[in-house]
Amino acid sequence: MEFVSGYRDEFLDFAALLFGWFRKFVAERGAAAASVDGRWQQLETQIRRLPQDPALWVLHVLPNHSVGISLGQGAEPGPGPGLGAARLLGDEPPLHLRDLSPYVSFVSLEEGEEEEEEKEEEEENVEEEGADMEKVEPEEDGEPAPVSSETPQEANPPGEPEEAEQEAGGGEDGCREDRAEDEKGPERRKGRRSEAAPLHLSCLLLVTDEHGTILGIDLLMDGAQGSAGRVSGTENLAPRAYALLCHSMTCPMGSGDPRKPRQLTVGDAQLHRELESLVPRLGVKLAKTPMRTWGPQPGFTFASLRARTCHVCHRHSFEVKLTPCPQCSAVLYCGEACLRADWQRCPDDVSHRFWCPRLAAFMERAGELATLPFTYTAEVTSETFNKEAFLASRGLTRGYWTQLSMLIPGPGTPRHPWGSTPSLSLLLGGDPYQLLQGDGPALMPPLPPDPPRGLFGSWQDYYTWRGLSLDSPVAVLLTYPLTVYYVITHLVPQSFPELNIQNKQSLKIHVVEAGKEFDLVMVFWELLVLLPHVALELQFVGDGLPPESDQQHFTLQRNGPEVSARSGPGVSARLNSGTKEKGGHRDLQIKVSARPYHLLQGPKPDLVIGFNSGFGLKDTWLSSLPRLQSLRVPAFFTESSEYGCVMDDQTMAVATGGGTSPPQPNPFRSPFRLRAGDNCMPWYCNAFIFHLVYKPPQGNGARPAPRPAPPAPTPAAPPVPARRRRGEKKLRRGARRRR
Repeated sequence: MEFVSGYRDEFLDFAALLFGWFRKFVAERGAAAASVDGRWQQLETQIRRLPQDPALWVLHVLPNHSVGISLGQGAEPGPGPGLGAARLLGDEPPLHLRDLSPYVSFVSLEEGEEEEEEKEEEEENVEEEGADMEKVEPEEDGEPAPVSSETPQEANPPGEPEEAEQEAGGGEDGCREDRAEDEKGPERRKGRRSEAAPLHLSCLLLVTDEHGTILGIDLLMDGAQGSAGRVSGTENLAPRAYALLCHSMTCPMGSGDPRKPRQLTVGDAQLHRELESLVPRLGVKLAKTPMRTWGPQPGFTFASLRARTCHVCHRHSFEVKLTPCPQCSAVLYCGEACLRADWQRCPDDVSHRFWCPRLAAFMERAGELATLPFTYTAEVTSETFNKEAFLASRGLTRGYWTQLSMLIPGPGTPRHPWGSTPSLSLLLGGDPYQLLQGDGPALMPPLPPDPPRGLFGSWQDYYTWRGLSLDSPVAVLLTYPLTVYYVITHLVPQSFPELNIQNKQSLKIHVVEAGKEFDLVMVFWELLVLLPHVALELQFVGDGLPPESDQQHFTLQRNGPEVSARSGPGVSARLNSGTKEKGGHRDLQIKVSARPYHLLQGPKPDLVIGFNSGFGLKDTWLSSLPRLQSLRVPAFFTESSEYGCVMDDQTMAVATGGGTSPPQPNPFRSPFRLRAGDNCMPWYCNAFIFHLVYKPPQGNGARPAPRPAPPAPTPAAPPVPARRRRGEKKLRRGARRRR
């Protein structure tokens, strides 16, 4: 697929932006350092002429003592020789953070230090216990040799304290040797295959404005692990910080043209003193005192960065000026050369010349997709939507809301909020909506006393019945269960009336290629509220699910206030809905199968659903789609754009010879507009819905229901002259006569 905006983890776009900017910064810093002083004088003169930014700029000094970076795994191919930009910016970039795990991963340095301290304490205890049994060998002067728990690098030789300190914390070579020795033991004890010690990012220099927009970044990798106070190598911190400030002004990573700040403040007292004589050269006013009262607080979040790139060469907007295609306004290019190269690509059906009129039609749906009843609609459907700031301003920084942000779990943090399924009830404490809560008041009101009397076909109807304010953002999480509800109550009766699904008392539903929706599994509790008299079984299937969850099974019930759990192959959690309800109610069973769908064994489901499927992005679909063809069960899928629907139809035709129904907008789509790096198309989670149209079985003369023909593309280039076509027609007619 050409565009992966709706499927790629936003953190990877953010990482690619940081990686691209940092690489450019290091290259230019090296060139400036190798040149004479005249290069810096020219740069300072250029910066003094830049327009002034009225916002305050901040230079953060952020030490790091707990997280390391592990590159590669032993002799396996990894980024040891160099993690090239192609891994993040190439034609086939990774879609998920876990795709980079063979190359780079985060490790905890605190665990290694704790294990090392425990080992040293054990050794001391053993030596103390054996002191009475063994004779201590005296030194030459007759005094017993002192027992030291320090490593050879930490123990300073007598008479050389200053040199030892410099050797342990100053030079780059010394730091690398220290880290290798200090971390060698913990690596072995943990059983990692990686022989190299993890890299220690000792300090992060970060330039932002007062609003949190990142403007520049520098990574200091030469600090000694576990050092206290300021990072090692501080003698080089001021020149590096000055170079970072200059590059951030001439080439800001965030949005906007080159500019200099009205005023700059520094988050470190010593660095502030060292920059007092340097910053005025740039025509920038340095604050009188270092920053003391403001900084990255626990609730602080940086503004969302739009990592815009050229669709062809993948260069970022801080390197070149990007403009959309003048005809479709959908695809971003850095210039005429890249536009022409994309226009003339072969084969023709992958060229922009083929897609341009179709993309123009997709762009016309932007207004329709942004038509939602919420009070915050204008903000969250804007092309410049700042999602991180939106979540932080509403206190949505914990529970399931972290799944929507670019926050990633630290080393040792379980992927799922509950860690393992048997502890589910202990975490929830009887409240099925606990993981949907933010830091403010309860987002989900008590359940209505009576079940719904009609069917809901819009967010407006559902919010009114549920007692939700249109200012509530829970639609972003509830898009998954409400989409399932819409498929059951509206789409299946329309497309498959012979199933009589609305009169069934139990439904077995397979959620195929499950990913993020399994991480939000408790949101499906809302199906018990909407369909109280239907026993539902949701089986999540996909090789992207955690292997430790394979074959797990638990049941959510609404018939009692107590919470109970039992060990074994399944877990039963009886959750309190907060209201005593009338009549008998069913339960919701959750099953997990961590494998591709075509390898799943078991009874035939009543319905198959997939969210934001992306058939063309994963090879397992070429086997799973024929499996669905053989089952011939109703299968509905959502996509984040019309472009994805077209690509899914092509993949279905290649895999099975069938196709897909015309996509229709999902009334229960997520209101958050997704970021797009190399295009301007509207992307929303669960934006469109379609179902599979199976190829008729052999021997059956019936054909799939005809689908409306796509709109005829308008010619984007001058057509071939009519005279030439008539001449070609006469030649072909003469050839037929001769034959």
